[in-house]
Amino acid sequence: MASRRSFLQGLAALAVSSPLAEPRAQGAAEPPADPFGLGIASGYPGPRGVVLWTRLVGAVSASPVTVRWEVAADEGMRRVVAGGETVAEPQWAHSVHVEVDGLQPDRWYWYRFRTREAESAIGRTRTAPAPGTPAARLRFAVAACQQYEHGYYAAYRHMAADAPDLVVFLGDYIYEATWGRELLRSHGAPEAFTLADYRARYALYKSDPDLQAMHAACPWIVTWDDHEVVNDYAADRGSAFVEPAEFFLRRAAAYQAFYEHMPLPARMRPSRGALPLHCALDWGTLARFCMLDDRQYRAQHACPQPRRRGGGSTRVDVEACPDLAAPERSLLGWPQERWLEGVLAASPAHWNVLAQQTRMAQWDQRPGSGRNAWTDGWDGYPAARRRLLELLGEGRARNPVVLGGDIHAFHVAELKPDFDDPASAAVAAEFVTTSISSYGPSYERLQAALPENPHVLLADGRYRGYLRVDLVPGLWRADLRAMDHVRSRDAPCRTLASYVLEDARPRPQRL
Repeated sequence: MASRRSFLQGLAALAVSSPLAEPRAQGAAEPPADPFGLGIASGYPGPRGVVLWTRLVGAVSASPVTVRWEVAADEGMRRVVAGGETVAEPQWAHSVHVEVDGLQPDRWYWYRFRTREAESAIGRTRTAPAPGTPAARLRFAVAACQQYEHGYYAAYRHMAADAPDLVVFLGDYIYEATWGRELLRSHGAPEAFTLADYRARYALYKSDPDLQAMHAACPWIVTWDDHEVVNDYAADRGSAFVEPAEFFLRRAAAYQAFYEHMPLPARMRPSRGALPLHCALDWGTLARFCMLDDRQYRAQHACPQPRRRGGGSTRVDVEACPDLAAPERSLLGWPQERWLEGVLAASPAHWNVLAQQTRMAQWDQRPGSGRNAWTDGWDGYPAARRRLLELLGEGRARNPVVLGGDIHAFHVAELKPDFDDPASAAVAAEFVTTSISSYGPSYERLQAALPENPHVLLADGRYRGYLRVDLVPGLWRADLRAMDHVRSRDAPCRTLASYVLEDARPRPQRL
């Protein structure tokens, strides 16, 4: 890890309108010899195309490298239907983002990459149904929070066996720092600060064979949370007591590394320290996914701890923190709020899925009267949450469902504009996935809080795992897929609980 002095010296050299460049991170493992050793991936499927991704590593030239790509209608790659060449640029870590066009809607394809010296594995991807098409079904998986050191990614083995059409990833793809006890694997390096550090961290995580296999099995759509940069950061402020310019350099490096390692379209390429991540994706008229970003544009945390400069969460007494409820505070940022309102108002979809980072339902952990709020989540932005839930209650978008992650526990809840009013009607359902591997909270503490939160139907942090969702026009089914443990790659998985939503009925029903 670079020292604080050397890190600050980099400030003067930051050209925010151009990519950052640094040497390999100190303490990072040597990259694999195979130039495709970090795997391949696809993402953001449309009716006519998809994004294909890889990153060349190993003994790669410091100069641009020509990469050939092919898409075929068969697994054996005999019926090639699209192909071409692209250039992997060193300033973008020799990452490749190919936006394929001209494919047929609603079908599976296979793809691969080649350089002069090597050939990648073959991946599988697919296109979305054509606009206006009443798609009959969709299966997708929801994942988040994969701390490498806490365990193996066995959940992805089971997810791949489920054969989803799509993976929705909700943040904490990497962790910038080590935390926890009884670690099963090691980062092999200190906390990430520089571009080289973050690149090395992604390379380590992407070396996992089960994660690689899941990326190669179907397209992904992704958002981030805090650990892609640093724990509990808020917009342009980190949780540590550092100058804003210093944190901005770190965030810019982290955002570039995120782009370099995700199957993102070119329109999301970071510029001047920002990355436009939020977007909408349709699956015919069956579903619209609104991928939200609640990190980059949020207001600073209310009532921060001393020497925190507005970053870093805490638990505050709601009555003792009047700033918490200020109506001008936004978690998504006002431009993204207005964008979301327009996207939902124009949606033709039967199911409208808000894919975002954390739990939206109010969570009161104080027995009896009064309430504490965790300021890093939606409880820290109650006015923004109420605006959004009142918007969902207007009924302009059919069947809104919120997905969340971050808290390393399964939660299933009804969402209401006013959680303190028993008469307030539910306007949407919420399903929060547990973590892929990151440690979970105390089961006893969650159960003790349930009586204070009657809108929460289930809260369980004992298991690592993922959500599996099956959609048809009139029914949503969510299976909470729970790992027995993550101490080995062959750990078993089972369904902890299953819930369904019926058309126009926002209360989840347990099967």
